Amino acid sequence: MNEFPRLIIAGIKGGSGKTTLSLGLIAALKAKGLKVIPFKKGPDYIDAGWMSAAAGNPCYNLDPFFLSKETILNSFISHFNGDIAVIEGNRGLYDGMDAEGSYSTAELAKLLKSPVILIVDCTKMTRTAAALVFGCMNMDRDVLIKGVVLNQVSGGRHESVIRQAVEKYCALPVLGAIPRFKEGELPERHMGLTPHQEHPDTANAILFVEDAAKKYLDLGRIFDIAQSAEPLDVSKSFITLHQSPITHHDIKIGIIRDSAFQFYYPENFEELQRLGAELVEINALTDKELPDIHGLYIGGGFPETNAIRLAENEGFRKAVREAAGNGLPVYAECGGLMFLGDSIVVDDKKYPMTGIFPVVFEMKKKPQAHGYTIVEIERENPFYPAGTELRGHEFHYSAVVNIEKKEGMHFSFKMKRGCGIIEKADGICYKNVLAAYTHIHALGTPEWAEGFIKKAKEYKEYNL
Repeated sequence: MNEFPRLIIAGIKGGSGKTTLSLGLIAALKAKGLKVIPFKKGPDYIDAGWMSAAAGNPCYNLDPFFLSKETILNSFISHFNGDIAVIEGNRGLYDGMDAEGSYSTAELAKLLKSPVILIVDCTKMTRTAAALVFGCMNMDRDVLIKGVVLNQVSGGRHESVIRQAVEKYCALPVLGAIPRFKEGELPERHMGLTPHQEHPDTANAILFVEDAAKKYLDLGRIFDIAQSAEPLDVSKSFITLHQSPITHHDIKIGIIRDSAFQFYYPENFEELQRLGAELVEINALTDKELPDIHGLYIGGGFPETNAIRLAENEGFRKAVREAAGNGLPVYAECGGLMFLGDSIVVDDKKYPMTGIFPVVFEMKKKPQAHGYTIVEIERENPFYPAGTELRGHEFHYSAVVNIEKKEGMHFSFKMKRGCGIIEKADGICYKNVLAAYTHIHALGTPEWAEGFIKKAKEYKEYNL
């Protein structure tokens, strides 16, 4: 029995159907009574949220850009507590940051010694699909491609020709063929931009892909491939994530989690808890005041689609502003940054936010920043030592359209890669508040949780 049955779902390119396949596979295997542990490669919250909803388990991130190889192995092994791991890649199998494919799904597959199932969008081609698969097989023979799933198949003859070509020229099994569904029928067309929390019918969307997986995939053979994964040499990995002693500080960290703020890595929560924090969930749309907490974490999300409700909840906005003025440690990312600003402009209408920072954000039609970031900590701030280098990511449609000076406010991050808030600066600070467009992953940035707990402890002791 394999100790870590696992699969990586990879595509020829972005938009090839990885999410549909991953979700359908997760849901169908769960329906068979298996405990599925989902993982996501790439800086992504939305797909990970859908995978978590389908599995009924948290979806953990395995990204080689902001996690070291040792940390990835640690995280995978420490979080594997089920029957099978399904890992969704991002973009195309070999796509990375350079011509060598650094940080690609292929590199992750080699690190985890994981079998790869390749999904191919077969729109407007037949035998050429086999050439694409053959090229992926021979690009790097250490990448263990073990099967192919055909997507966007237009009929029986179309499927038959491609299936025969792949099996003849690539000697790989075709593990399923997903038909071209009618416009609007396939949930992935909406999933890419819609968090599962905001989807009008999450349960039925997952049921749709589950039924498709049961009907069009060879689930037994796919599970056998996962079972055939090479053993991982656990002795080479220092398994520390859940073995480190927990120091109890009786520290309470508030987490704003609602339809406006949903973008969090579960590992970030785990690290705060491991260091002794109790997490207290808060709803910025309905709560009227802050609970008794010693720190506040506001993740990313879509405050712009909830701008009316955020603006109407004046009592909560005032409570956050007053707490920040009194020295409450606050860490905010992207959507959280926007909430701490003066206002958000959506379709030429301005909605007031907390006003901690005199910054006006406006929603644009196109992304204003998208990709990995490298940040240098240049100035003092509540959470990070000066001189620290962070690796993270940013993705936002908002832009700063006005920023005023405020006594005690400054930027602490210099963007070595990425855009930041303005003029290659990010990490805006005021008292014990730090807010940035850059998202970080706690396992790749251990200074974050340590700094957060330290500052929360100081706040608690000062206010005793």
